[in-house]
Amino acid sequence: MNAGLRDLYQEIILDHNRSPRNFRPMAGADRKVEAYNPLCGDHYTIYLRLRGAVIEDVSFEGAGCAISKASASLMSTMVKGK
Repeated sequence: MNAGLRDLYQEIILDHNRSPRNFRPMAGADRKVEAYNPLCGDHYTIYLRLRGAVIEDVSFEGAGCAISKASASLMSTMVKGK
């Protein structure tokens, strides 16, 4: 991987870790799943609100490393409306 691409990935991960999107509990969620990784201690809860088969809203809360928080943040922005 070239340095420019590596820097871009690092910038995206740091941004989503510092300011995670959709990081909040959700009242009235249709679905809720908890995930825990005992090897590293990451622990997250993901919430979904559906309208038919469409993800109307998604959020998450919890704690973990920068990569897991950034991954959950990125995932939440990608699946909303799908």
